[in-house]
Amino acid sequence: GFRSCPQRADCGDGSPSSAAAQTPSGEDFSLSLLDTNLPAEAETELRSFIAKRLTKGALFEGMGNVASVGLSIPEYKVGCYYCRFQQENLLEIATLESDINAPEYVVCFLGGSEKEDTFRLELDKYTQSLKIKLDLEQKPLETYFNCYLRSWFENAICPIQRVVQLFQEKLTSLLHAALSYTPVEVKNADERTEKDISRFLAAASLQGLVQEGTMTSLCIAMTEGQHKSMIIDCSGPQPQLHNAESNRFCEDWMHAFLNGAEGGNPFLFRQILENFKLKAIQGINNLKRFIRQAEMNHYALFKCYMFLKNCGSGDILLKIVKVEHAEMPEARNVVTVLEEFMRE
Repeated sequence: GFRSCPQRADCGDGSPSSAAAQTPSGEDFSLSLLDTNLPAEAETELRSFIAKRLTKGALFEGMGNVASVGLSIPEYKVGCYYCRFQQENLLEIATLESDINAPEYVVCFLGGSEKEDTFRLELDKYTQSLKIKLDLEQKPLETYFNCYLRSWFENAICPIQRVVQLFQEKLTSLLHAALSYTPVEVKNADERTEKDISRFLAAASLQGLVQEGTMTSLCIAMTEGQHKSMIIDCSGPQPQLHNAESNRFCEDWMHAFLNGAEGGNPFLFRQILENFKLKAIQGINNLKRFIRQAEMNHYALFKCYMFLKNCGSGDILLKIVKVEHAEMPEARNVVTVLEEFMRE
């Protein structure tokens, strides 16, 4: 039996997107187009790419995939994010009346870069909110689809770039707040700017890269301690920051972002952000190694101190490591001595 299911595609160096529908592998299925901004030839190529994936059963419900797809227009490979989902509210009907099948969709977003993998989480969230909207409405909404899907690039890919352009040199304090889990309050900002800032902070934090317990303890320490929230006032053309902190590490990375801004490629900013976090994690791991050595000998303690002094991010690294070593008496002694050194 055939299932008719909707599909949608948009393409390009920034504007692309697409959603298609389908059935599980092994059955006959049809892909019908819901909406696209791809030229006809490229749309057919994309459709056949998606159909092959469906036939192989390589598309799991709600799990986004990223692949490089060769399309005749533009004549090079583009990054393609695609995700299959089904309308939940119709599942009950489908089980009650076997001849009615809940429609399934495949949404595709094409970017003029193969770097879309770095945005997989954002695009998963974006697709999820589309699915929720569909479930609430209980019917496919072409007009909503058009509007929502065409703004995917603006909404999911560009926030980091917009924040870099808005903050300029002040980005250093935003990076510092994200790394140190300093609470941030945004005032007098429009809804999009507020959302952009919170997305940037989430993307720049070490969530998922350091132990979950460490994150929790850090957040508690930063909220309960003498630590004031950083306040961002967006009432003027340039954000004004209060209680802002910075360090050399964040300043260096701020320059990397501003240099990247000249090319104006939003995918590049995400890559810079990932490298920023990678460097921070390397710093934490190096410091932990030095602390382990310093438990045994005093020369290593001095090496530890020199590392903290020279890495440019000693203030934050020490906080993170202190939280992680709270349960270990030998390490705690080393951390206490290092804190005194740093204060002096």
